[in-house]
Amino acid sequence: MAPYLAAFLRALAEAGYVENKNVAIEYRYAEGQYDRLPLLAADLVRRQVAVIIAGPNENAARAAIAASNGTPIVFNVTDDPVKLGLVASLSRPGGNATGVNSFMSELVAKRLGLLRELLPAAARVGALVNPNAATAEDFVKDFAVAASTLGVQFQIARARDSGEIEVAFAMLARNKTDALMVAPDTFFASRNVQIVTLATRHAIPTIYTVRAYVEHGGLMSYGPSRMRSSRFSATRRLRGRSRPARSRAGRYR
Repeated sequence: MAPYLAAFLRALAEAGYVENKNVAIEYRYAEGQYDRLPLLAADLVRRQVAVIIAGPNENAARAAIAASNGTPIVFNVTDDPVKLGLVASLSRPGGNATGVNSFMSELVAKRLGLLRELLPAAARVGALVNPNAATAEDFVKDFAVAASTLGVQFQIARARDSGEIEVAFAMLARNKTDALMVAPDTFFASRNVQIVTLATRHAIPTIYTVRAYVEHGGLMSYGPSRMRSSRFSATRRLRGRSRPARSRAGRYR
């Protein structure tokens, strides 16, 4: 996640907020263990940070809102924030949360279509999904609909840690999967080298959600720029302030 954090910090600096000069940032990382997020969020609230930047991760956003006692929250999610229960509506969100929706989950059919364009003979497609992700089941439903529309068989490989990723790829190879889609997930993004290496080893053409996979040798990706959304979320709560003020922000995922 280093590139996204770098983009976040650059956007803050461009807005006049420089870390360790006029703003302090408390970092918290769940490292793929989403059950730790409520404790991390509660810790930031106890420390009375000025704002919590949650994500890019739906689970982080939910945990932050649940723990918050009014602390402003900026989320960065891949699905409809209304459907996720983060805001009341897009026009009148209410509460103390705002943020960015990159609509990655709504691009499932497009990604699968691109795979079929590249591999028109592909008869069996797979999806790698983290069952702990907040959007996992919605992704599976969208993937099933897209596969059925294209008339291809599909299978779901679920993995929640590095060991299960290895097992999932072995299963996909054993079942002679013709092509694969990796679901949007923060933990998967942190394991992009492992996932790309396994896709190459098992000769499974794979489409990803973000460019970082391709930069490490992945076949292709399709989706909005997470770098831009990280930059936007950095200044979402700072708009309207004429000049920087000394404050503390908490950022976690």
